[in-house]
Amino acid sequence: MLQKFSLPNTTYCTTNLGINRMATYTPSMKIIFAFFALLLWSTISLAKSSLPDDLSLIQLKPLSPLSDHSRTSVNILDQLNYAHYNELAIDDNLSSRVFDRYLSDLDSTKSYFLASDIAAFEKYRFIIDDSLKSGNLRLGFEIYNRYQDRFVERLQYVINFLETDIVSIKFDVDEYLDSNREKAAWAKSKADLDELWRKRIKGAILSLKLTDKPVDEIKGILVKRYRSQLNRSLQVNAEDAFQIYMNALAQTYDPHTQYFSPRSSENFNINMSLQLEGIGAVLQNENEYTKVVRLVPGGPADKSKLLKPADKIVGVAQGDGQVVDVIGWRIDEVVQLIRGPKESIVRLQIKSADAENEHGTKVIRIKRNTVKLEDQAARKDIWEIDEGNKHYKMGIINVPTFYIDFKGLQNGDPNYRSTTRDVSRLLAELQKDQVDGLVIDLRNNGGGSLQEAKTMLGLFIRSGPAVQIKDDRGRIDLLRDTDPSIIYNGPLVVLVNRLSASASEIFAGAIQDYERGLIVGSQTFGKGTVQALKSLNRGQLKITQAKFYRISGGSNQHQGIVPDIAFPSQYDHKVIGESALENALTWDTIKSTQFRAFQKLKPVIPLLRTRHEKRIKNDPDFNYLIAQIGILEGIRSDTKIMLNEQTRRTEQKDAEQRRLNLENKRRKAKNEPLIEKMSDLEKEREEKDNSIPLRLVNDNDPLLKETARILADLIKEPKQRYAKQ
Repeated sequence: MLQKFSLPNTTYCTTNLGINRMATYTPSMKIIFAFFALLLWSTISLAKSSLPDDLSLIQLKPLSPLSDHSRTSVNILDQLNYAHYNELAIDDNLSSRVFDRYLSDLDSTKSYFLASDIAAFEKYRFIIDDSLKSGNLRLGFEIYNRYQDRFVERLQYVINFLETDIVSIKFDVDEYLDSNREKAAWAKSKADLDELWRKRIKGAILSLKLTDKPVDEIKGILVKRYRSQLNRSLQVNAEDAFQIYMNALAQTYDPHTQYFSPRSSENFNINMSLQLEGIGAVLQNENEYTKVVRLVPGGPADKSKLLKPADKIVGVAQGDGQVVDVIGWRIDEVVQLIRGPKESIVRLQIKSADAENEHGTKVIRIKRNTVKLEDQAARKDIWEIDEGNKHYKMGIINVPTFYIDFKGLQNGDPNYRSTTRDVSRLLAELQKDQVDGLVIDLRNNGGGSLQEAKTMLGLFIRSGPAVQIKDDRGRIDLLRDTDPSIIYNGPLVVLVNRLSASASEIFAGAIQDYERGLIVGSQTFGKGTVQALKSLNRGQLKITQAKFYRISGGSNQHQGIVPDIAFPSQYDHKVIGESALENALTWDTIKSTQFRAFQKLKPVIPLLRTRHEKRIKNDPDFNYLIAQIGILEGIRSDTKIMLNEQTRRTEQKDAEQRRLNLENKRRKAKNEPLIEKMSDLEKEREEKDNSIPLRLVNDNDPLLKETARILADLIKEPKQRYAKQ
């Protein structure tokens, strides 16, 4: 999402989850939909080179800063010092933080550097600030060159081991590999690293053996994987090193501040052209993996229901072609494989985020396409439920993103599309159908147009403030809805989840502050900052310059919106959300602005919460969801990977049986036929998806069903309990 608004002397752009690249546009430039950007990076041309047969002959040439890098680094430091929202002194404390961040960015799993390397670097801990002030980049490149040496050493060891010693691996030995090395010590010797990598190789082989691949094929896959990584490491240049070093500095301020090299800046502008074709997924690197951050609403991946945030892409294939292993690849290279002609098929091999056996993989098929405005548009449905002795018709409006057809608006098209216009029309249709209440579903809505969030709020309240924006100088701008009319004044519930972010949080927060409706679901993302793009002599700097605050004074940042009635979260808050990002700006408050509550809703919330908790105890679908989340939390907390093949196969079988038992328990409670194996469930779902027209409401959505029941409880409450003030 990209939205332009003004504070004194500044033009800002807000984003959805804050992961996308974004830009500031001058008034003369067209504003375009960043939420249409299908992937983070554009296709690049990769240099081709071949490795010598004897890998020991490889000699790395040390990288040195380019002539412009010194001036650029000083420029970046000045921008951070004078324009960033978060004021940090450029001193020894900042130097130490940049030092730790840089080492972590280079070697987050502590798999390459030796303890002796770190000890040698320690003399730089408190002088980075001084060197950057003078434009001296020597120490940054010295550390990077040492990393490159160690990286190549490790890959040489791995490839040699696979080619000569793979038969020495014993899979009947009880030993573990800890996948979480955040608190691990740096290896004291190359022998220690050899042992760590022996276990990593064994784990990689075992994961492939569990898919019943023969050892010879596994050896070929892994040798090709690591030779590919080695080949790529030899193509690294000074610009790559400089960008990593500058981002260690920039992201010490906050996770959304970032330096773009000239190539990265060009790629960002290409992405904004809306002509790219792919699957509609925002990706990022996580260690050796390419992780899905979010799905573009209405995009091919979103429609397929096969790919989810936090899934990891480990292989890519074109159509029915051979799967290319992409573990260890750069993000832009993975994107190059995923992109392709419209209507063509891409197959992705993924490690599913919600699989009980997180070490296994599966292959999914997605048809590439462009994202159309109609696919992003709000939709309505009606869910009829019986609660007590009364029948209710509940209107459901799903808002995937906050969109507006800027081109149609600028050209004077009287029928241009926007979220507010579409929702207004849908509300009129639902009221004609005489619905008893309304649910606004904002789950997975990563944001969009700030203006649309404000004007859509105006459909449910009389005129009043919508959000406060505080800039880096402490100035506060108040955005208001000025239209006194109300399109819908009936009972309202807003459903959110962890992927509801930015503009979604502004809308939900205002609904909660006005006591206009209930907020239910899980705690939202917490993206409450605003970024602008600053041009440098070389590349660009995306910098955080403002912060969103609710009309009641609380920040949307970090904490997000806390629902009135909480549902269990299907997403791991330690992995997804602003609070999961290193150096995220904190939650704080400013003075509340003046506004008048729509009604007195707070007194009835405890009663509604009690009824909800009592009801879900006997809900098979809700209990099934809670049980699934519990199992996944257990898997996530266990970071030790068993390297005994028989034990792993037993764990795999037990996990499958546990899933089967859980599914049949749900079916039995609902008087549905039991299944014999989990593959029967997948086949059943495929047949059902192909035979039933797409609807917003279905019995497989326990959260939406329970939201409708909460809405029924709200309707049943006497009006005097939360009458207008």
